[in-house]
Amino acid sequence: MHKPGDVVLGGLFEVHYTSVFPELTFTTEPQQPSCQGFDTLGFRHAMTMAFAIDEINNNSNLLPNVTLGYSLYDNCGALVVGFSGALSLASGREEQFLLQENCLGSPPILGIVGDHYSTFSIAMANVLGLYKMPIVSYFATCSCLSDRQRFPSFFRTIPSDAFQVRAMIQILKHFDWTWVGLLVSDDDYGLHVARSFQSDLVQSGGGCLAYLEVLPWDSDASELRRIVHMIKTSTARVVMVFAHEIHMMHLMEEVMRQNVTGQQWIASEALTTATVLQTPRLMPYLGGTLGIAIRRGEIPGLREFLLQIRPDQNDNGNYVRQFWEYTFQCKFDPAGWVEASGALCTGQEDIERVETEFLDLSNLRPEYNVYKAVYALAYALDDMLQCEPGRGPFSGHSCATLQTLEPWQLVHYLQEVNYTTAFGDEVSFDENGDALPIYDVMNWLWLPDGSTQVQNVGEVKKSAFKGEELTILEDKIFWNFESNKPPRSVCSKSCPPGTRMARKKGEPVCCFDCIPCSEGKISNKTDSMECTSCPEDLWSSPQRDHCVPKKTEFLSYHEPLGICLTITSLLGTFICAVVLAIFTYHRSTPIVRANNSELSFLLLVSLKLCFLCSLLFIGYPRLWTCQLRHAAFGISFVLSVSCILVKTMVVLAVFKASKPGGGANLKWFGAVQQRGTVLALTCIQAAICTAWIVSASPEPHKNTQYHNDKIVYECVVGSTVGFAVLMGYIGLLAILSFLLAFLARNLPDNFNEAKLITFSMLIFCAVWVAFVPAYVNSPGKYADAVEVFAILASSFGLLVALFGPKCYIILMKPEKNTKKAIMARGTTKL
Repeated sequence: MHKPGDVVLGGLFEVHYTSVFPELTFTTEPQQPSCQGFDTLGFRHAMTMAFAIDEINNNSNLLPNVTLGYSLYDNCGALVVGFSGALSLASGREEQFLLQENCLGSPPILGIVGDHYSTFSIAMANVLGLYKMPIVSYFATCSCLSDRQRFPSFFRTIPSDAFQVRAMIQILKHFDWTWVGLLVSDDDYGLHVARSFQSDLVQSGGGCLAYLEVLPWDSDASELRRIVHMIKTSTARVVMVFAHEIHMMHLMEEVMRQNVTGQQWIASEALTTATVLQTPRLMPYLGGTLGIAIRRGEIPGLREFLLQIRPDQNDNGNYVRQFWEYTFQCKFDPAGWVEASGALCTGQEDIERVETEFLDLSNLRPEYNVYKAVYALAYALDDMLQCEPGRGPFSGHSCATLQTLEPWQLVHYLQEVNYTTAFGDEVSFDENGDALPIYDVMNWLWLPDGSTQVQNVGEVKKSAFKGEELTILEDKIFWNFESNKPPRSVCSKSCPPGTRMARKKGEPVCCFDCIPCSEGKISNKTDSMECTSCPEDLWSSPQRDHCVPKKTEFLSYHEPLGICLTITSLLGTFICAVVLAIFTYHRSTPIVRANNSELSFLLLVSLKLCFLCSLLFIGYPRLWTCQLRHAAFGISFVLSVSCILVKTMVVLAVFKASKPGGGANLKWFGAVQQRGTVLALTCIQAAICTAWIVSASPEPHKNTQYHNDKIVYECVVGSTVGFAVLMGYIGLLAILSFLLAFLARNLPDNFNEAKLITFSMLIFCAVWVAFVPAYVNSPGKYADAVEVFAILASSFGLLVALFGPKCYIILMKPEKNTKKAIMARGTTKL
């Protein structure tokens, strides 16, 4: 079909869907193939291009003063015919064409719209690309055509298979379908899609393939039976199909035979609008199918243009006449037709009264792409004609003109095209010649009467600024399941918070076990790959889904152990106070005054401090308590032991003074000397404590080594040497006191206090010798409890051993509380 114009655009369409080639022999001349099987929709595609050119010619704002023409060829569903048409379109060009009134010959073909098939487009673009002839396809989807090295002048207004695959993956991710089956056709289209789908699926992390099967071209019963059995037994509930109608028909026959229901089918754009599959017989299996389709558009005025089509009575080869004969089942050539009771075409038939899909414009998809392709070429040509001399994009800032136009120059402008259709879609091409892709998401609605309605439930598109976007109206989707909800299609159920995924050996990444997080680690989201460790002060909850503050441990006033120790400490303090009161009341009696009563009172005060200092080891450790506890303990005990040591030394001095010539020794053990000795010995301990605190002060410490789930609050000694010197000094004084008292135990006094000192020091040393291994091996608060116990035990030992017998005599045996009884020498021993 041809229409003259100042500039002519070529077009390749499938007006017939099959060709019959004559047998070739060495004796006959080659003959043209016969095109058969009139394709109404293919004819409508061609008429859409004619309409777009007619609309552009009537638009004063686009290509003014330039009339577009067209030259449309039929590929007859055969590569050789389509390729021949492409060469015919391109070969009529002269080196230079002048637009003059007396010009003869065909006007230049500046661009071609087509072809329908990817294979045809590859062949055509391979050859015409050598001459940079611009080609804009409306239906070829193979992603291989995006290779700019092989196809430098190829453009298309339909998304490539690469985007179709990504669009499918976005739908899978939207519904959380991570375990799917994939069926592809056994050709370049299917195998290329399979490779793209596998690689893109891995990169996106959107899921895994449960199986990948190649559908045979022929109806191989055993192979189809195996494939359908695989679908039936697989745990994947979602099946994706990239194939042609013939493959799907063969497959569905076997699906019905094995009664495979409960599958969610997802169709590629080649199948989504295939009416041959939308039958009541197949709807129990295919109802609810989701698929993507070429963007539907609206073309105002197209219906009126199609209604104006009338056959040319004088041209038997006119495709309009063939369309007319096909639609009305009549003939313009009456030879042999009328005799067979066939109708004769008049050319005046009313096409609106015939049921034909030719006028069903509710689903314009390929036509919309044809429309956009024609306009893309027109806008490129318009931009070229608006070039200002001296400011052009070519060498020397020159511009192209219709008279000297080279194809590659139009390719340059076509690459820069950017316009918006009346339907609101932006049209432009990327560096690979692909238009901004957009697909409609379709759903097969199974109506109560058994029929099918393909409804639009969303779109997936890519914009220059927002990237790829998926919009789905879930409330409109028909699901062919009892729950009327999308199915779950996963290899393994999601791992809840508190667990992590552990991949099953030898299986895809979507197949995994859920392993609980170990102690101290958590996962707070679904399908975590790893468990994260809690911070130092936190620990995992029992569910391992969040971190909680660790339990704290220290010797507290609120726990039974702390309460018992506190009561014992206060009891010891109270007993000391009672004994002090008794001694104060009976301070004039001989037993109180014996062996320096001042030291006895000082010893009682120091023992009271010993009992009270144990309270510093109980409660939450703070800096001041950590610093004070050992200092108070060390000084209090040194004060007590110093008093005992001086008492022992006084006993020995008095005994020696009772011997002839021994009175001189008493001048060294007067009251002043005794107080000075106690003070000096205590100051040494105070100096030790001061040096310790200044050099390496004890301080609070959060210990997380004893228990993973607990924080033990304790006081670290800071300097082990300082602590050892403090304890060693107390031990030195205690041992010295014990040895002196042991030597004086058999002195002949009726009341010999050295025996009591010996016994008390024996208890004291035994307690602290046992303390060392117990303290070293006790963790956390129990170390403090051991130290408090040692303080209380040794304090009670001193209190009871030294003051128990005296209180007994004062309170129970007052008759023995006389100077005579104490100084008497006899055999009675207390």
